[in-house]
Amino acid sequence: MIKRILSLVFLISALFSSAQETVSSPQMADGFRSEGKIYVVITVIAMIFIALVVFLIVLERKVNKLEKQINNK
Repeated sequence: MIKRILSLVFLISALFSSAQETVSSPQMADGFRSEGKIYVVITVIAMIFIALVVFLIVLERKVNKLEKQINNK
């Protein structure tokens, strides 16, 4: 029963999403590119991605260290 309800919900959401008008090119990206701000956006996204990767590496090292301490006891 739940599968049928979820299928119906997804079908209805697909119908609504297809009703949206399509734009040939993204207007916001063109505006950023023409003003030179696209490089700032790309830099910020890259910095966030690098920070997340560094955070995950540091966190993984800490978890490994704790696992070794637990296994040694």
